Amino acid sequence: MPPVQSKTSDENTSRLRLRTIVRLRWIAVVGQAVTVAAVHFGFGFELPIGLCAAVISLSAWLNIYLRIRYEGRLWLRSDLATAMLAYDILQLAILLYLTGGLQNPFAFLIVAPVTVSASKQPLSHTLLLGLLVIVSITALTVLHQPLPWYPGETLNLPYTYVSGVWAALVSGAIFFALYAQRIAKEARQMSDALAATEAVLLREQNMSALDGLAAAAAHELGTPLSTIAVVATELQRELPADGPHSEDLALLRSQAVRCREILAKLSAGQDEPDAVFSRMPISHLLEEAAAPHRVYDIDIDIEGGPAEGADREGAKEPVGMRNPGMLYGLGNLIENATDFAETRVSIRAEWDGDTVTIRISDDGPGIAPPIRDRLGEPYVTTRSASGESSGEQNGEGHGLGLGFFIAKTLLERSGANLQFTNMEAPDHGAVVVIVWPRDEIEKGTEPVLA
Repeated sequence: MPPVQSKTSDENTSRLRLRTIVRLRWIAVVGQAVTVAAVHFGFGFELPIGLCAAVISLSAWLNIYLRIRYEGRLWLRSDLATAMLAYDILQLAILLYLTGGLQNPFAFLIVAPVTVSASKQPLSHTLLLGLLVIVSITALTVLHQPLPWYPGETLNLPYTYVSGVWAALVSGAIFFALYAQRIAKEARQMSDALAATEAVLLREQNMSALDGLAAAAAHELGTPLSTIAVVATELQRELPADGPHSEDLALLRSQAVRCREILAKLSAGQDEPDAVFSRMPISHLLEEAAAPHRVYDIDIDIEGGPAEGADREGAKEPVGMRNPGMLYGLGNLIENATDFAETRVSIRAEWDGDTVTIRISDDGPGIAPPIRDRLGEPYVTTRSASGESSGEQNGEGHGLGLGFFIAKTLLERSGANLQFTNMEAPDHGAVVVIVWPRDEIEKGTEPVLA
């Protein structure tokens, strides 16, 4: 059966290529051969050179077989990857048995396969390999050949020292495995978060490309529409005004003119923004962001007004340009609030001459303290796998934290600063406070004359 990765189960998912295992084993084979040769022939220490050579040769022949039988680029199934790493542990344990057990200064290398597994394999497989290492080094504390030494001399290290080596190897295996697993997990999370962000940017690029296609279509369709309008005008002139087709020709001509006007707006694009659509007061921004989430059985209250002590100019409601990133970010935060709210979500906007503040709160359980400071990072989520949020009731499952991460990124890109807190007792619920400099909100707007 080929060592191809199975993708039907997370427990059987490996990130190890056969090529990686083979190359690491070649490094081990060369290192073992050089070390054994140097100890026996260089220093003149006595050791079972024949048995050591046989154990090392077995690994070399296994590598040759795997390289000939399978393609190196194949991904290994986790069970086969674990079996190969287990072989490496046992092979090194046999070499250590022949060369002094834990008294051998190269005994620390036995933790290497566990470290490799921790960075690429599921946790359960790494635990099995860790257990195999502990069993092997425990046996090597009492079962081993004498440490190679000068002819006629024997070097026996105290049992207390050997026990210390055992403790160091166990703790080292645990530490290196946890460290490698954590680093690899963070790398995968950042890679997935980057992929999600790139997907959002690609969508924005596609939207921008549609603007260009619309302009091109407007340019190409302009000529045939002009021809239709000219032909309709000529037919109106030639046919009697009270004829049976006069109304149809008038309708055809008016629709052709209308199509040309629509295409003119498309080709103009952002050069001729709609004064009503592109300018959006804060109250309208919140209403549009909250509108898709009013379908839930949650009461969404939206309030807005000048902050206490705001001057005359600061009491005016801020009006900014329509920003899809702000709409998406606020909509995501409101959706998260409705998912965890029991009965109500409150959205409060305040402004003065310097800042604009939006406060989104709910009456749910609040944000757990361990994740409050990390909320907004990739894969940090307030949703549990067994939660009962409204989103999960609609079949969306528990969250991954990427939506929150993207929303926070888009809002911060618009100039906002976000804070995540909880209600003060006796109230309960989560609170998200978003603060913009007023200049950032009103950037690019000009007064519209009535």
